[in-house]
Amino acid sequence: MLSISADKIDSLFESIASSYNLYIPVDNESGKAEFEQWEKGKKLSSALKTVRSAKDFFFPKVENLVNYKREGKSITVVDPRKDLSDFVVFGVRGCDAASFAIIDDVYLKMDPVDSYYKNRRDHGTVVTLACTDPAQTCFCSTYNIDATNPKGDVTSWCADGKYFFQANTDKGNALIEKIKGLLSESDDKAVEAQKKEVSEKIEKLPFAHLDLSKFQGKDMLKIFNSKIWSRVSETCLGCGTCTYVCPTCMCFDVRDFDTGDGIRQVRCWDSCMFNDFTQMAAENPRHTQKERSRQRFMHKLMYYPMAHNDVFSCVGCGRCLESCPVNMNIVKVIKAVNETDDI
Repeated sequence: MLSISADKIDSLFESIASSYNLYIPVDNESGKAEFEQWEKGKKLSSALKTVRSAKDFFFPKVENLVNYKREGKSITVVDPRKDLSDFVVFGVRGCDAASFAIIDDVYLKMDPVDSYYKNRRDHGTVVTLACTDPAQTCFCSTYNIDATNPKGDVTSWCADGKYFFQANTDKGNALIEKIKGLLSESDDKAVEAQKKEVSEKIEKLPFAHLDLSKFQGKDMLKIFNSKIWSRVSETCLGCGTCTYVCPTCMCFDVRDFDTGDGIRQVRCWDSCMFNDFTQMAAENPRHTQKERSRQRFMHKLMYYPMAHNDVFSCVGCGRCLESCPVNMNIVKVIKAVNETDDI
């Protein structure tokens, strides 16, 4: 296994940045971590996770899709996309890395392929970083995600004063080849010891083994019609915070803007928690916050897995638990379903 001393990580970043646009988690003014493009002086955050996930690099909040240029009676269609430079996202946690596969299933494996998303995925190299101190709100192990050995183009670990690296894909091998001169061969004893230690911590987390046995498709209508929805949704503000911090939410709206001599069409993140979400010519098909809340969690726990080989549209990152102003979250829904007597 290849490694570099932790006190030389800035030299490693400088080497990567000479060939790629490099992004790392950096502490902001509020003391929370956000991904920023690396430059000299910026330090890797020690925070467990960023406020928003690394999904932003492949599915940005706002994206210009197409422009229409008007000249008299003539209209020209203009593709606003520019050639992307190759980039590296360093420090992605296992939960966020698992979310990419979920979005890939929708945007890359279904017809038609989303060319905007594909372009970013093709140019991006993901370097994951194993967790060492999981939070009480983490529950990735519920979905069989191994935070001690996260998937990615390159997997990295910080243990025993060193960063260790293991390439997993062709893009990962290409990256390692560029920085190999800074790395040294090491045994993996420190990594294996860390995996064991962190796995024991994960086993003790309060939500490590949530029971998902009722979410197998056969009880879909029973769960849909359950009495729990009125109770779990009664405090929901419909603010959409949970969807905006979620690594697997991928819904969007498309808006047109008059530029004076044409139209600029953009897509932007949308939320099923908003009362105008999927609004049709007549009205929104879900009138109440109860219906909108039910839609969100039924999709995460029932609809998506039924359509995607039993893969849940949640990775247990815990961001919704930490961000919701009224403490309404997916863990409470799972527990409510398990505890109710009408399912």
